Amino acid sequence: MPQIKISPDEKIDAVKRYLAGELSQKRVADALGISKASFQQWIRNYQSMGTEAFTMSGHKNYPAELKVKAVTEYLDGLGSQDDICKKYGIRSKSKLQKWIMRYNSHRELKSSYGRSEVYMAKGRATTFEERVDIVSYCIANKKDYVKVMELYGVSYQQIYGWVRKYEQGGFDSLADRRGRKKEPVTDLEKLEAELELLKAKNRRLEMENEFLKKVEEIERRRY
Repeated sequence: MPQIKISPDEKIDAVKRYLAGELSQKRVADALGISKASFQQWIRNYQSMGTEAFTMSGHKNYPAELKVKAVTEYLDGLGSQDDICKKYGIRSKSKLQKWIMRYNSHRELKSSYGRSEVYMAKGRATTFEERVDIVSYCIANKKDYVKVMELYGVSYQQIYGWVRKYEQGGFDSLADRRGRKKEPVTDLEKLEAELELLKAKNRRLEMENEFLKKVEEIERRRY
């Protein structure tokens, strides 16, 4: 049986009527001859991208950075696959599932343009002091993860994870707690780490203030 072609307008109308409580998911799926899962994907896409989800033509390109964030957040338990797809505008759960499989098999995730921008599994062992230094530099440089990755020779997901850990749990969360041998962190190291990260935040604020001053100066010149 040939597949029925459904226009973007029909998809948008179906989703809107469902969200308005006029139709059930099953009724829409049966009427259009599609699976309930397919209609649920339309709903997620509409909630994430609006009508553009159905009107955009061609293949949607996903940068490698987005793929890394989506995969690591899902694996860290920060949302279901549906949640992650909705958050990052991923048009199909099957895409996210493929990225997760690539990550788990230690394969490289590339951008949809084919360029090798971010690597998923090329990390290295680091000390507490190194992680503090890396996170400090990353924060001070507007979280340019790719730049930090190239400078320190660690993986993108390592840097992303360390910065998130620090923001959620403070400098003490940067200590390696895995395995039987816990990484020892002295009170002096904790204090030094706290000062280093505080300096990084101050450097970032100084950079932002300097930028705002330049913008204000440009605005004054205009008038």
